[in-house]
Amino acid sequence: MRKCRPRDDAGQNLHSIRCLHVIQSAKSVILGVPPLTDSVLIEGLAVEAVIGVYDWEREVSQRLLVDLEMAWDNRVPAASDDVLDALDYAQVSERVSAYLVQACPQLLETAAEGIASLLQEEFGLRWLRLTLRKPGAVPAAAAVGVKIERGSR
Repeated sequence: MRKCRPRDDAGQNLHSIRCLHVIQSAKSVILGVPPLTDSVLIEGLAVEAVIGVYDWEREVSQRLLVDLEMAWDNRVPAASDDVLDALDYAQVSERVSAYLVQACPQLLETAAEGIASLLQEEFGLRWLRLTLRKPGAVPAAAAVGVKIERGSR
């Protein structure tokens, strides 16, 4: 039986990712580049976390599924063929998973907003679309969930 632990605010240093975003954004403005339409996707990220409003839900981990679409200028990593220029989807996945495990939210809405804020701040994302599903929450449905979009392309 896993109980929810208080959130640990010791975050990772993602300074280089934020710097890359600032450089990409400034370059786009200076060069008059049209709005960004490139995306990086993460689909079906499965995370076991404490979530829910009922007492029994606060005592067990439940499966959550996360889908992310994140605006990212893919021209830079395409030209360099260097992972350091790309949005590191493994690192994004790890941060989303860690957040859900640490936050122990009651509502999917709270979890979705927290993930969106975290990703925009730590990875410098100016736009993202996030779907958060809780399979099995309603017996007659495959899953219930929320979808949010934050920022602008």
